[in-house]
Amino acid sequence: SHGDVQVERILVYSFLQNCHNCAFREELDSLKSQVIVPRPKSFLHDEFDDGELQTDGNRSGRFQNGDLELGSSVEDIFQVIGAQLAQIGDQVAHEIHPAVVNDLLQQFVNENMSREEIMRRLSDTVEELMRTVPLEMEREKAMLVLAMVLARTVTNKMPSLLQRVFNTTVNYISQNLHNYVMNM
Repeated sequence: SHGDVQVERILVYSFLQNCHNCAFREELDSLKSQVIVPRPKSFLHDEFDDGELQTDGNRSGRFQNGDLELGSSVEDIFQVIGAQLAQIGDQVAHEIHPAVVNDLLQQFVNENMSREEIMRRLSDTVEELMRTVPLEMEREKAMLVLAMVLARTVTNKMPSLLQRVFNTTVNYISQNLHNYVMNM
């Protein structure tokens, strides 16, 4: 559901935000509205909501001014986690060979690549790095950090790719590591 992917969005956004001297500041700012203020409620197929708070407990968020708001505590938690992972990512980034990043960059630049294809390339690259880069952490955490470091490094080389890289990374994490992320 939309509420679920939202957590991955906050995580990846926060990771990217905690990047020192990164070249994609402006691009990231323009992405902010998609992350911090989720889409209007029509997106949730709920035209009949009158803006009252729901008490049935089935909602992952509350409606205010027509927007779905995640409980800020969840948002805060994942912003902190994203920042912590970004620090780990700073160390990991040095271990990744520039050729690996350039290969992946070329995939993202290729307009003919489908979303599934590019996500598979990202996944393959993460798997390859899992074998070649020694990371002293559990497998899921390593995959998560590597995926986000790749996203950050590629975007830093070509900021115009941010939207595509961001969406691909969020989808990759939500398909492969969702339960891990939710349990963090």
